[in-house]
Amino acid sequence: MGITGWMANKLRCWSFYRFGCYRGTGGRLEYVAPDWSEVQLEVPLSWRTRNYVGTIFGGSLYGAVDPFYMLMLIKRLGPDFVVWDKAATIHFKKAGRETLRARLSMPDAELAAIRAALETRRSVDRTYSVDLVDSSGTVCASVEKVVYIRRR
Repeated sequence: MGITGWMANKLRCWSFYRFGCYRGTGGRLEYVAPDWSEVQLEVPLSWRTRNYVGTIFGGSLYGAVDPFYMLMLIKRLGPDFVVWDKAATIHFKKAGRETLRARLSMPDAELAAIRAALETRRSVDRTYSVDLVDSSGTVCASVEKVVYIRRR
């Protein structure tokens, strides 16, 4: 008897909380695609994420999205590739006064572009961006990640 899609997703999300460093961000995984092509998460305004002025702490926003582009690439490219976070930038656009949500995606076309680039180069740096938005769709923060990739 197999696990239903809903339950399998919950197990993928819950298992991630074993890592204390992620648990400490206050971020919550809502969805992880079975093939890791998409991750959805939220960062609520709570006692855990609230800063001195009563809005969501920037470190919680960044920490909640930080590991996922690297993890998505590791899972999707497989063991023949080395993947490392190289740089990151966060831009605060509006104070987060409610739960913020983010959707990260890693489409098949991106994987094909990486593989093609590595046919002629030793390594590549890829840049990914994700927005954290409130319930009205207003962007409150944007995170940009640079990820280093090479074949083993």
